[in-house]
Amino acid sequence: QAQLVESGGGLVQAGGSLRLSCSVSGRTFSHYLMGWFRQAPGKEREFVAAISGSGSSKYYTNSMKGRFSISRDNAKNTLYLQVNSLKPEDTAVYYCSATSSGLSYSPKDYDYWGQGTQVTVSS
Repeated sequence: QAQLVESGGGLVQAGGSLRLSCSVSGRTFSHYLMGWFRQAPGKEREFVAAISGSGSSKYYTNSMKGRFSISRDNAKNTLYLQVNSLKPEDTAVYYCSATSSGLSYSPKDYDYWGQGTQVTVSS
């Protein structure tokens, strides 16, 4: 059982940067593989990035590589997503998630979710 709370979203100009945070409560945080997803209005939830329990392995889709960087601080029970060179098409609600299972790009395989944080990028 885990509880996740995102923060750090907001309104930014195209080309700007944000760092999103996800505070996690629950037993044995380091055992969870953590993921970031995003969902724009009227669209399916989309995989952004994932990170292994130790933080040693990170995963991105090809479209996310370069501008997105996932990290975690297990001592603080916190997950991060650094996003650079933001584009209007990045506008979405960003969700952090957790699973005790292995790596997956499907939101159906993640067990726990935060409430989401809104990222809006103006042109």
